Amino acid sequence: MADTPPGAPLPPSPTAPAFPPPGAGASRMPLRRVSRGRALVLAGVILLIAACAVFMVFTLGESLGVEALLIGVVAAILPVPVLVGCFLWLDRYEPEPLKYLIFCFAWGAFVSTAASLTVNEFSAGLFEEAGLPTALTAVLVAPFIEELTKALGPILLLIFRRREISGITDALVYCGLSAVGFAMVENILYLGGYGYATGVERYGPATGTQQVIAIFIVRILLFGFAHPLFTSMTGVGLGIAARAADRRVRVLAPIAGLLLAMMLHGLWNLLPTLTQATGETLIMLYGFIGVMVPVFFGMVGLAVWLRAWEGRLTERTLPDYVRAGWLTPPEVAALSSLGRRHAARVWAKRVAGDAGLRAMRGYQYAATRLALLRDGALRGLDRRPVDRERAAREERELLESITAYRSFFVGRDPQAPAGIWDGHRYHLRFPDGSQRAVEAPDEPVVPIPVVLAPPPVLPAGYGPPGWHGPGPAAPWPPAHR
Repeated sequence: MADTPPGAPLPPSPTAPAFPPPGAGASRMPLRRVSRGRALVLAGVILLIAACAVFMVFTLGESLGVEALLIGVVAAILPVPVLVGCFLWLDRYEPEPLKYLIFCFAWGAFVSTAASLTVNEFSAGLFEEAGLPTALTAVLVAPFIEELTKALGPILLLIFRRREISGITDALVYCGLSAVGFAMVENILYLGGYGYATGVERYGPATGTQQVIAIFIVRILLFGFAHPLFTSMTGVGLGIAARAADRRVRVLAPIAGLLLAMMLHGLWNLLPTLTQATGETLIMLYGFIGVMVPVFFGMVGLAVWLRAWEGRLTERTLPDYVRAGWLTPPEVAALSSLGRRHAARVWAKRVAGDAGLRAMRGYQYAATRLALLRDGALRGLDRRPVDRERAAREERELLESITAYRSFFVGRDPQAPAGIWDGHRYHLRFPDGSQRAVEAPDEPVVPIPVVLAPPPVLPAGYGPPGWHGPGPAAPWPPAHR
């Protein structure tokens, strides 16, 4: 390690334990006391979601009937696993906690739909009393109340759990799940009410079934991406705010994203309204092909690029820990893409079995969190002393977790020589007992070797008081892929 002089005897390879010691290697953030105020907010949010869920079930059941409600629920749930899977696919480098994913989905499914339904019905009544078409509700009211309420759940996470949104990708996942939950409940109304119940009332069950199929094709197979696409604009704004040190950006970016989501939603609702009013079907066609399709593919391209950016972030920030002796160049290289991470997990399972595989997964998650934490420090996100101290504690815990996880596969590969990384070069010991110093190659070999010596003492720039200072350049040129 950093305190091991070249040519010194190498320490013996540690033996990987069969199971991790209690609490070792856990990639959890430091536990925080839950204040009375936070506990009340948490209880209030849970009660609000539960009350809105009861309200929506009662309202839909009363307006649709039990049979239409059940058919609508079954049909509306079918696309949910696919849409949820798409957003979770984006979050492969640093998966978000399940409880926050469920919270955002439930918020969109119940709180947002309950508030939107109430406001939309009230507005439709006002338009009718004023002698105006109730269709104006879909253009002038629905986009604003629906996008605002869908975004409130992720906004609450940003306020009370800011570190859970570490960038645009995380914000897209949370906002997308809120939109998927909203679309699911809204589809119940369309499929069960405007589809099955209306068809049965007019012509019988066969017609009701046909209308359900027709609405399913149009609303879900063709335009099922609409609500997630609108709310993703808000997600971009929230993600920018989460990684910005400037207070103005933290405030203006979410507002700009929310306004863009509202305008895109309003345009989407305006197209069929104009088509119906004028009888010109080309309005819908041109609007869909000229606006919505490019926006959709643009957002998909941005999401895929951001997904790769998280992998490249480890290459940019973790070399600081390579120079300090906590990591080796090959380990950083093995984190830079999903393909290399998969190769590392395959190697860990080969040399250490299922325990090694689980340890490698935990190691990769902790290293990604460490890269995000270091990047946030270099951006100046933690300006208050309490935030800086907490960031330093998180850094220490993540480094200890990485060391604990590594113990599962260190020294298990008979094909790899024992070695130490001192921050600049390797000191390798070969099976015949000879030792040799080896310079780091321009292209690090992946996924191993692994540091075998005890972890170093953090130098200046890697812990309080100077942890937030910028680090020197990487010890090897970045890979070109």
